[in-house]
Amino acid sequence: MTTVLVALACVFAVVSGINDGGALLGTGLKLPSVRPLVGLLMLMVAVAVVPLITSQVAVTFTTRLTVLRGADGQIAMAVAVVSALVVVTVLSARGQPTSLTLAIVGAVTGAGLGWGLPVSLGGVVFVLAVGLAAPFVGALVSSVVSRVLTRVATSTTLPGWHRGGFALQCLAYAANDGQKMLAVFMIALSLSGVPAGVSVLIAVLFGIGAVYGLPRAGRTLSREILASRHLHAVSAEVGSGLTVLGCAAAGAPVSMTQSIAGGLIGAGMAESMRRVRWPAATKIVMAWTLTLPVSGLLAAVAALAVKGVTT
Repeated sequence: MTTVLVALACVFAVVSGINDGGALLGTGLKLPSVRPLVGLLMLMVAVAVVPLITSQVAVTFTTRLTVLRGADGQIAMAVAVVSALVVVTVLSARGQPTSLTLAIVGAVTGAGLGWGLPVSLGGVVFVLAVGLAAPFVGALVSSVVSRVLTRVATSTTLPGWHRGGFALQCLAYAANDGQKMLAVFMIALSLSGVPAGVSVLIAVLFGIGAVYGLPRAGRTLSREILASRHLHAVSAEVGSGLTVLGCAAAGAPVSMTQSIAGGLIGAGMAESMRRVRWPAATKIVMAWTLTLPVSGLLAAVAALAVKGVTT
């Protein structure tokens, strides 16, 4: 089971790069102040280094939803990872890009219930409440940032704001959303700490996925939701970065992709409600709404089936 879960953890890290890394890089791709290769390296360094300083969100994934320990915890996590990947793959194939973070939160909870592990109702409610609020908070913060930048930023200084906003996003992702990858490795290898070798491996696998996912994710966020201008992208970066960092301080895993989407909507709304392409935004929200319960149900059924076969 250890070998199987390690292999799944590697696949999960690559898929996280496709789903999350492309979105992070794609938001500000129109701005030349952070080149794609430089941005990718910054993101990979953050994913490798930040977990060595804090792994609080990874611990939330492994203990706050349901306690994943020993062989039972490994099996439940394997079921959760497979279930989350299936749901995200199916929805993406149907043209409904969704949140891998929502999928794994739902799947871990469902797998824990199906396998008979203790599930914390308070922990689940806390994570769901913060996750639900994050896109709206990101939109609000980005709207405020957009208004501020409209007054203080110029064509000369906006690239500097972009570099700062992107760096903030990288740190926020590595301290929060990106730690779902670490959580799978921690269960697979029975880790209590974060070895540097594991952290670097995750960053490399994530980077491979990000290169593959960049064109699709960048198009979805920066074109379908909003015909974004440079100011919108920078505002969304700063707003989503601040929001996700705040959630990380509380140990609550939230989706960076959701927060970026909320940030773009907020930045667009600060200029005009008509800036936002509401049909595309609604389509994405519907996919998010389906992701968590479907992942949880699938994981619960799969865990019950596996348990019935193996016991």
